[in-house]
This record gives sequence, structure tokens and C-alpha cells, in this order.
Amino acid sequence: MKPGLSLTVLVDNNTLTDRDCMGEPGLSFLLETDKKKILFDTGLSGLFLANAEKIGLSLKDLDFVVLSHGHADHTGGLPHLVRHLAETNTGGSGARVPELVAHTRCFWPKEKEPGTENGSVLNEEEIRQAFPVHLSNKPFPVTEDLLFLGEIPRRFAFERADPGKRTIVLPDGTREPDHLLDDSALAFRSDAGLVIITGCSHAGICNITEYAKEVCGERRVTGIIGGFHLISPNPRRLVGTGRYLNRLHLATLHACHCTSLAAKLALAAYCPVQETGAGLGLGW
Repeated sequence: MKPGLSLTVLVDNNTLTDRDCMGEPGLSFLLETDKKKILFDTGLSGLFLANAEKIGLSLKDLDFVVLSHGHADHTGGLPHLVRHLAETNTGGSGARVPELVAHTRCFWPKEKEPGTENGSVLNEEEIRQAFPVHLSNKPFPVTEDLLFLGEIPRRFAFERADPGKRTIVLPDGTREPDHLLDDSALAFRSDAGLVIITGCSHAGICNITEYAKEVCGERRVTGIIGGFHLISPNPRRLVGTGRYLNRLHLATLHACHCTSLAAKLALAAYCPVQETGAGLGLGW
């Protein structure tokens, strides 16, 4: 029997009414599996630390930090995590320094529109000073049953998105339209099938899920949790997404963060959409 996975939502746009947590427009999950603790994204600020403390979860013994992509609402808490670990070590309690996993483009400067920075506050050099770093475009095993997917192939036409005014600064200083190639996700192999854990799904939740099935050699998908970047999607994309998810016969779908209420209601016609918010605990 495979090791189970437990997941706690540390940060989301929403909060649950029976949890003493706060929300912000960002995302952060704590995962525990196979005696490993993994922080997936850090939200927009240091709120993930405050909510973890309220729930009674320690972040002093993390094994990995995994970043879904380089936007500020998923990496903004990194300076707070670095400070938290440094203060803990200064105090003599010996915090573990986790390994950091992300796409190679994660820390390249990003602009949502000209003159508006939307990327990580910390650059790659600063990140390498704070953590052992694994930057990969290819799938990277975090644990035996938890896989960082790397760069996601864009296969479904209805999920293709116009970068608009978004740009990314390349290492040589030139700019190009930002198609968010650094957007990735995690796939966990459970006994019931794959669990897909995503940040914003700029790559498309259907593209992400299909690639996870391919690289994991598993056709069953039991659950998906994360942001779907369906804020104001066109009807064609909503229908295409809904039909794809319906064919998976999911046990649960936890759409959160950058998924609008209208999109959740539309997807609920195709699959079992469940409430999600800061403080939620799940297990597989």
C-alpha cells in the first residue's frame, strides 16, 4: 500500500467559517507524505506562516519547497520563509533548510503590463543563497510517489491563452511575450489514482492532468485541487474543461484561488466540486 498524502490549505482567497485562518489573493499548501513535508507555494505574503501557527503546524522541518510558477501571489512569501528559518536557526532550535524545486524560468523577471513587476521578489541568485535548488523543465521526483511535472505541453486548443501585455525578461535582458511556460504542478500517485495539485493552471488544467497521466503511467485521476485560472473564461473553454473533467470520473474537485464563482458553478454540472479555503485539511 502506497504512503498516504495529507494536504492543508495554508493560504487561499477564501477561508472556511469554522477555521481561525485569514485569506489573501494567493495560494499555499502544506503536503505531508512518506515522512516528508512539502510546502507548495508561499502565497502573497507571510500569511502562510501565521495560518500554519494557528492550525498548529510547524514549518521548521520542511523537506522541500515547490513553486508552481513565478508570480508574486505564489512566491511572495519566500522572503518571510527565509527569515523564519534564519530566526529559528539563530534561536538554536535548528530549523531544517528545505530543497527548492521550480521550473527554470520561475525567477526570471515578469511584467503583467509595462512597468508593473509581477514576478518573484527574490531573484535566482538570492534563492540559491538560501536553499539547495533544483530548477527543471523536466519531471522531477520530490518523493517516490510525488512528482513535479516540469514544463507542461499545451495540447488542448480551448486552453490556449493570449499572453496580452504579459512579458518575461530573458537572461540576456531581452523581453518576449510571457506564455507562462514556468507554470507547473504536482502529481501524487495514490492507491485510488492520481491527485493533481496545481497553483494557477496557466498551462490549462486539462493539459496539466493529461501530462500527469502520461508521465506517471496512470490513467486514473481521483482528485484535483488548486487554482484553475478560470476568472472570466469564455464559454468554449468552460465547456471543454467541464467535459474533460467529467470523463475523469473524479471523486473530488477542489477549485480555488483564481477560479471564479461562476466557473465553479459551471464545473459543478460536470464533476463533484467541493468547498475550499484556508484551514481545509484533506487526505488521500
